[in-house]
Amino acid sequence: MAMLTTPPLALYVHLPWCVRKCPYCDFNSHQPRGGPPPFSAYVDALLADLDQDLPLVWGRPVHSVFFGGGTPSLFPAADIDRFLQGAAARLRFAPGLEITLEANPGTAEHGRFEDYRAAGVNRISFGIQSFDDGCLQRLGRIHDSAEAERAVKLAQDAGIDNLNLDLMYALPGQDLAMAAADVERAVAIAPAHISHYQLTLEPNTLFAARPPERLPDDDLAWDMQEHCQAQLAAAGYAQYEVSAYAQRGRQCVHNLNYWRFGDYLGIGAGAHGKITLGHEQTILRRWKQRHPTAWLASAGTPAGIGGDDRIAPPRRPFEYMLNALRLLEGFRLEQFEACTGLPREAIARPLAMAMERGWLEARDGRILPTALGGRFGNDVIQLFMDEDGD
Repeated sequence: MAMLTTPPLALYVHLPWCVRKCPYCDFNSHQPRGGPPPFSAYVDALLADLDQDLPLVWGRPVHSVFFGGGTPSLFPAADIDRFLQGAAARLRFAPGLEITLEANPGTAEHGRFEDYRAAGVNRISFGIQSFDDGCLQRLGRIHDSAEAERAVKLAQDAGIDNLNLDLMYALPGQDLAMAAADVERAVAIAPAHISHYQLTLEPNTLFAARPPERLPDDDLAWDMQEHCQAQLAAAGYAQYEVSAYAQRGRQCVHNLNYWRFGDYLGIGAGAHGKITLGHEQTILRRWKQRHPTAWLASAGTPAGIGGDDRIAPPRRPFEYMLNALRLLEGFRLEQFEACTGLPREAIARPLAMAMERGWLEARDGRILPTALGGRFGNDVIQLFMDEDGD
């Protein structure tokens, strides 16, 4: 066995409520019933949850914070501020750490972004999805294209220049020209980062139960992906992950940490975390009670933990590749050894098979997915399902 080395640490905070559940969404998000969500009580519970997990990460600096949901921008800035102050008193926040808040353009209010910025938020991720009002309606979104552009401008006017726009393609009723028009409008806003990913019908969603009409077929979806990738590259957005594009030096620090198999505390209803325990030479995955009501009643106690799972050595190659092979930069063999505690020989056979099939290549000391490997990503990862590559 190689030695597990403690990687960088991030903090993920799940805020589970949204105005309306979208028919394609399989995230842990909930519409509030019988009044507004209990924002203040939820922040108290977050801090109790964090207190319970602190012994896992004593003394380690945190390099990014990410508020995901749900719709985190439903939370008043004062509650975000109170949480961040409490977290900073408990954890070592690295200087200049990235703090991201996901926002729905339909919940943006005038002046609020200034307050989020004053609280410490320095990156906003907008769930735009499309600039076509017909597509937005078919997706069940609560905003229109004008609200989307207005919300982004409010954030820019508030002095937050580190912005991500989420865009989806292969939408119901969408053709190639419409997908290209979405990218054109996004680029015109000049965000630092654009996430561009295909609509998928996930299990346990309304779309899975009742698929929408006029979904683009696989060939059209591939044409959309290639055309939009070329558009983004021409506009100065370099692809660095399967669905992520950024201006030079503006990659998402938090997500890069995930994909490089870094560590993260996960707090809040349904949040998942991954922590390397150097003294035990093991990797712990911990998740929290999923439903907000159940989690609120038990946060900070053992009952608030949904489960703990230590990643056994035979599973680590698959879990590592599931993340690392999403990155165009690939990985170095010494990074694999440090992050998994396994010698490089543990993946020698599946690695050779992937290279023989033209899915991976070695270049400049790194193992990289090829263009062909990018198209068969799931097949590549399956090779690493166990230590024998079967």
